[in-house]
Amino acid sequence: MSVDAWSYREAFDRNRKLISDDHQEKLEQARVAIAGLGGVGGIHATTLARLGIGHFSIADPDTFELSNINRQQGANTTTLNMPKNITLERLIKEINPTAEVRVSGALTEENIDAFLEGATLAVDGIDFFTISARRLLYRTCRARGIPVLGAGPIGFGSSMLNFSPTGMSFDDYMNITDALPEREQILHFALGIAPRMLQRSYFAPTTIDFAGHHAPSSVLGTLACANFVGCEAYKIIVGLPYESAPVSWHFDPYVRKLRRCNLWGGNRNPIQRFKKWYFIHILKLK
Repeated sequence: MSVDAWSYREAFDRNRKLISDDHQEKLEQARVAIAGLGGVGGIHATTLARLGIGHFSIADPDTFELSNINRQQGANTTTLNMPKNITLERLIKEINPTAEVRVSGALTEENIDAFLEGATLAVDGIDFFTISARRLLYRTCRARGIPVLGAGPIGFGSSMLNFSPTGMSFDDYMNITDALPEREQILHFALGIAPRMLQRSYFAPTTIDFAGHHAPSSVLGTLACANFVGCEAYKIIVGLPYESAPVSWHFDPYVRKLRRCNLWGGNRNPIQRFKKWYFIHILKLK
């Protein structure tokens, strides 16, 4: 179908009655900046494209590998060794050929401002173990007044933790400082995103390889992430209230549980401090 023959209203007609025409127009005008296009970032991109978002900024420096097939949107036998950012740009425009997409590689101090220019909100799809780029994203978004949405695949479910530019900051919630070694920063991030640990009956922390930067992940978890983030993105774009740190939401369909957690003090909470001590010993991180 040519762009001239394509109709935005017809393509997203089934959204009507769930989404008002006024709200759909706001979605079309919004720009969402998605940092990272792997396990969750890619499915966030296509989910938001199907919601009707009209403008995207996407960033990822990597190419698709065979090990991505089990969970990553865009990973298939025809895209192996292809850049993730170019592949997701194509997928977005195959859904909505009038969508405007700005494409970047790795996020750096030099390009982060251009990446976030005009963004209504940002979505954290950065690889779990890439902590420096993640901190850069949250720090810059806070300075520019941009909300950041994040949902991680935890086992077969998801944990969602959002950050408002006027609420608790990412570094404060995670209790991360520049002086903290990178491996401990990643551990703090892991503890902070899933304080309720709904997955603990079947997903052992010892399966996470902090040294080798490897962790198990499933498409069932990434699908849950996309639902969380898609709903929150809709709320923010149309002006509805949303919850941010220290509040997080946890959903695990395997154990059939949905929980809201208000973690006072973030990782400074005494319970979180005990968890850190425990996991450092069982994971032999020191």
